[in-house]
Amino acid sequence: MVKTVTDANLKETLAAGKPVVLDFWATWCGPCRMVSPLVDELADEFDGQIIVGKVDVDDNDEAAAEYGIMSIPTILFFKNGELVNRHVGAAPKEVLRDLFKQLL
Repeated sequence: MVKTVTDANLKETLAAGKPVVLDFWATWCGPCRMVSPLVDELADEFDGQIIVGKVDVDDNDEAAAEYGIMSIPTILFFKNGELVNRHVGAAPKEVLRDLFKQLL
């Protein structure tokens, strides 16, 4: 299940005690629409192991600025609340799955 992450709940999400994957996206972004269903599928696949959230950059500019999001989609990977990896742009599901597995 994918969590909607906002400026207001970002810190709480990162402090939840599990690895976290955040997909920074926007409704007008074509590549984001390609990646979004893949992220949804991986959220189901890793349910209970990884918290997966989506951050709409148009509505959450503080979170986007804090992590230097310059292009979307950008997917950030956190372990123990610390940023450990970043992927910018669209990617096949297998590439994203490997990045998810690296968090475990």
